[in-house]
Amino acid sequence: MRSPPSRTLAVAVAAAAAISCASVTPVQARRSPFQPRQVTFTTRERTAAIHYRDGGILNTALGLRGGASRRKKGGRTASLYSTSQNKSSKTATGKSKAKGSIKEEAKKSAVSDTLTKYKAILPLTRIYITMVGAVTLLGLVLGEEMAQGLLALDPIRVMYGLELWRPITAACFLGPPSIGWLMNAYYLFEYGSSLERAFGTAQHLLFLFLQITFLSVCGIFFGQPFFAQSVITSMLHVLSRSMPNQKVKWLIFTVPYWTLPYGLMASDVLQAGNAAAALPHVLGILSGHLYFFHKKVWPKIGGEDWLVPPAFLRRKLDGEAGGGPSKAKESISNALKARKKGRGKKLGSS
Repeated sequence: MRSPPSRTLAVAVAAAAAISCASVTPVQARRSPFQPRQVTFTTRERTAAIHYRDGGILNTALGLRGGASRRKKGGRTASLYSTSQNKSSKTATGKSKAKGSIKEEAKKSAVSDTLTKYKAILPLTRIYITMVGAVTLLGLVLGEEMAQGLLALDPIRVMYGLELWRPITAACFLGPPSIGWLMNAYYLFEYGSSLERAFGTAQHLLFLFLQITFLSVCGIFFGQPFFAQSVITSMLHVLSRSMPNQKVKWLIFTVPYWTLPYGLMASDVLQAGNAAAALPHVLGILSGHLYFFHKKVWPKIGGEDWLVPPAFLRRKLDGEAGGGPSKAKESISNALKARKKGRGKKLGSS
């Protein structure tokens, strides 16, 4: 059954009118391009904006009041300083160290380096330097007058009171700490190490024993309660006589080695402004020459070398078996003799 034409026409007209109304926008509804757009937020974005607004207001109020902020500190960015600190504050296992552990490790490393250098000094020179430091510290604690009464060389107390430490303390006391004390301690270390390295520990012990004995007798006659400066000069004299023509630097001059003890004596006299300052150097030169003559010169002219340490000291201190010279010294002397003759020879070869 067909619908009437009038009804079909009415339906077509209604559809066309609806389409035209949907496509046409009223003039009042058009938006100017210069007007700001209205942003439509979703539910999640609107919630985040509200939280951000409330948090900013709360942080501002806390900042004005002086309280802590709710904003989290520490992002992903870091400075070079903070990165280096984080790297150095990690242990080997990756865990964070305590704040004081880095400073403690630096102190431990400095102390360990100092102890390593101290242990590297030759044994007899190390003992001598330690005694010099101990006697100086004792002098500071007791005071000048009491220190001289306890440490100075006194023949009456040595012989009748059996205060046998006095010759040793008289050979170790360099006076109160000063620039002169520091220079004398350095000379003692330098010359003592050279002698002990050249002669051996046992021979160096015999050398020191002879110097303390001779200088104690001279100190009694010349009224010298301390003679550590004389021991240093005797060491320098023996070294200078062993290689007299070697050029050395002294102040701004280049002089032969044998003149160095006299140069030091002249400089001390000029600094003190008194000729009595030369007496310790004169005694040291005499004491050193006594040893050098009987050890090096007298055997060459037919005399006997009586300045030989006992066999047990050489075995104990130098590690020489059988009391004779060590194989290392023999190989060195043989190599030097062969070099003088013009034919080379390796160390340790027969």
